[in-house]
Amino acid sequence: YSPPTEPGEIGNSRPRFTYKELAKATNGFSAQNLLGEGGFGCVYKGDLPDGTEIAVKELRIGGGQGEREFKAEVDIISRIHHCHLVSLVGYCISEGRRLIVYDYVPNNTLHFHLQGEGRPILDWASRIKIAAGAACGLTYLHEYCNPRIIHRDIKSTNILLDNNFEARISDFGLAKFVLDANTNVTTRVVGTFGYLAPEYASSGRLTEKSDVFSFGVVLLELITGRKPVDSSQPLGERSLVEWARPRLSLAIKNEEFEGLADPRLRKNYVEREMLGMIKAAADCVRRSAVNRPRMREVVRAFESIGAEDLTNGIMRVGESEIYNSAQQSEEIRRLQRMAFSGQNYSSEFFSQDSSNGSQNYSTEFFSQDSSKFEV
Repeated sequence: YSPPTEPGEIGNSRPRFTYKELAKATNGFSAQNLLGEGGFGCVYKGDLPDGTEIAVKELRIGGGQGEREFKAEVDIISRIHHCHLVSLVGYCISEGRRLIVYDYVPNNTLHFHLQGEGRPILDWASRIKIAAGAACGLTYLHEYCNPRIIHRDIKSTNILLDNNFEARISDFGLAKFVLDANTNVTTRVVGTFGYLAPEYASSGRLTEKSDVFSFGVVLLELITGRKPVDSSQPLGERSLVEWARPRLSLAIKNEEFEGLADPRLRKNYVEREMLGMIKAAADCVRRSAVNRPRMREVVRAFESIGAEDLTNGIMRVGESEIYNSAQQSEEIRRLQRMAFSGQNYSSEFFSQDSSNGSQNYSTEFFSQDSSKFEV
């Protein structure tokens, strides 16, 4: 698949704004409206005449690669419609300027709530709700888009939160179309240290299972409260995945979580739910891509966490295919209903409102730091 080459063709007929319209919406791209700044450009909060709140990302286009990524992001995000994915409002092409207009998501990022200085501790109910929502959004990309989409940069800074702590996956600048579920693409390696699947990092082999690994790292962040890479730790424990591997096995074997769970939670979690989250994370970050679950299986696992008998529904480590065909068929039908109706995640277990009020929109989502790389 190749993105359209003519500017008028991108965006799947989404509104094409003038630069003047977006300047007015953002108060002249004023410093007061600045939400974040990175190597790619700046992002501003804006308000359209009808009252719609927007986030406007103005990219610095340097050469053909930047232009291609702009067109690819607009084209990809214009095709997706799901309550757990950020939506495209429109775009602007004005001489050398390239801007993308998104829905404004007001409650910052998962990374901000887990790692932000002076932040209240993110409670357990919110953590599991965020994980379940992000899993549904990623399943939609992998299973129900045509062509299917691999995100390639799943991480806590790319999971935005609304005021009810519902997750919205964002930033599709690195996303890639795939023709079918068995596609194994060899491509340049892009992404963020700490989240890259080993087979993708070493050889550029890319499948949906690469996203699954990255999602597993996000689950480990939610479980442990630790960063994916922490240079302050001893050399062998700087990678969250490598630090967690032996602790995951012990936690599953003994059903004791003190050495793994975020100590800031002070054991304020439901043990059955913690065990389920740990099992899902352990499966997602397996070294072998073949042994990782598909995202629809992860969604099914999260649903099962709320069941009385956890072991009948949750994945055991390395056993991602335990669901029978009837279970999988019903889960596929349920996801299709949810994905294409645009309704919120329907499980009662994940409907708790843990809102702590509105926060500023993420600066992390829009920043590029030394952990971002391309080879």
